[in-house]
Amino acid sequence: MSKKYYPTIGLEIHAELATNTKMFCACKNDPDEEKPNVNICPVCMAHPGALPVPNKKAIENVIKVGLALGATIADFTEFDRKNYFYPDIPKGYQITQYKYPIVSGGRLADFDITRMHLEEDTANNKHREGDPTSLELRGTGFSLIDFNRAGVPLMELVTEPKTFDDSDEMAAKSASGFAKELQLILWYLGVSDANMEKGEMRVEANISVSTDLKKLGTKVEVKNLNSFKSVERAIKYELDRMVKLEEEGKGDEIIQETRGWDDAKQKTFSQRKKESSHDYRYFPDPDLPKMKLHEAFDLDKMKKELPELPAEKRARYKADFGIKDEDIESYINDPVLGKWFEEVAKILLNPDKIKIASNYITTDYLGLRKNSPLPNPLLSKGREKGGVVSPENFAELIYLVSEDKISSRAAKDILAMIVVKDESPLKIATEENLLQKNDEGALKEIAQKIINNNSKVVADYKSGKENALMSLVGQIMKETKGSANPQMAKQILIELLT
Repeated sequence: MSKKYYPTIGLEIHAELATNTKMFCACKNDPDEEKPNVNICPVCMAHPGALPVPNKKAIENVIKVGLALGATIADFTEFDRKNYFYPDIPKGYQITQYKYPIVSGGRLADFDITRMHLEEDTANNKHREGDPTSLELRGTGFSLIDFNRAGVPLMELVTEPKTFDDSDEMAAKSASGFAKELQLILWYLGVSDANMEKGEMRVEANISVSTDLKKLGTKVEVKNLNSFKSVERAIKYELDRMVKLEEEGKGDEIIQETRGWDDAKQKTFSQRKKESSHDYRYFPDPDLPKMKLHEAFDLDKMKKELPELPAEKRARYKADFGIKDEDIESYINDPVLGKWFEEVAKILLNPDKIKIASNYITTDYLGLRKNSPLPNPLLSKGREKGGVVSPENFAELIYLVSEDKISSRAAKDILAMIVVKDESPLKIATEENLLQKNDEGALKEIAQKIINNNSKVVADYKSGKENALMSLVGQIMKETKGSANPQMAKQILIELLT
């Protein structure tokens, strides 16, 4: 590469809001509805004479997000009509916000935020292709439209373009990290499920490269990225494509356009030339009232009532518990799990025991819960309550293992049992003979028996193979069903073999 290229990324993120009804009518807002065209009415179907009424809860939800991001909440705002024709928008225009958004400014992760506004979502297009291999079915493809989603409240967030003095990979990771953090905030505020697989949160990336830090290159928009991996890969691919064209002297082939992302081929493709705002002929919607938000909402009260946000929780977990960053992210990403961990920590109190507990939770416990046939509320991203193991019983298990009353092997076995049936680990350890044996005389007898039955392993150890000793320790643990103190067993073996 003969020149240094600076990548610039701007993001537009749409998130469906979790309200009971749609944005401008009383139809149910249900993203899980499977039957097409049941949650519809004259308003969202654009029948003549039907008039929209704004959903106050949706407006409140956008204000909450703005307050959480340290943004400015507009006093005056209004809705506009964005005019364009497409089959999934029956009015021939979309109700959105143009000149006076609800939120402006703010910052999250590495990006400054330009604005956040409210609009209505479009219907869903269902495409069915014909069969090109059949003369009868060739060209018989068709499209159907499901209007259940039409009119669902949609928050759009637009960031300022950010130029990176780093590689395209770092720019792509930064963009993906922003989207992940926004999703977490939407969860914590309870304003959106933001499930990308279901299209409840969609990411669009505006991408350009330039050799001049003070000058932006030609912008390309990659639309509807439906996973964080797709965000990273699409941005990286597009930056690489642009740099390659520039290096080959074909920079004029980079045009302002909309491109899609083909996940199967792992590449972007051209969709259409990018429209400008004047193409949509925005104008204020005459059917909807102007709004004075500072009069309609108590912003000071709303700000005080905001929950603890991910960044604040990270700092508190680090200061209060001193646990690993990876463990903290497990609790941040699953607020229910985080709350449950805190209940365990309140019982344990001791910092070392809390760290042991966290290690067992994020490795063994979550591993067991993933494989369990029972419902898995601890991996529900905070939308369900509960957990299978009570904090008291889990804390009791940590006491037993941290005070050498059971071995780590026994702890894992008991944990597997209490995930299925929540009961006292001490009771299980006693009934299953898993309490760690520290009786030196009894362990010497077992060790001698193991030595007598494993002459080859003993010979290997005496010839200098240190791993052979651990093989013998393992056999003692097996013989005692994990109840032997492994350190004591090892020391006894060394004495007997010396």
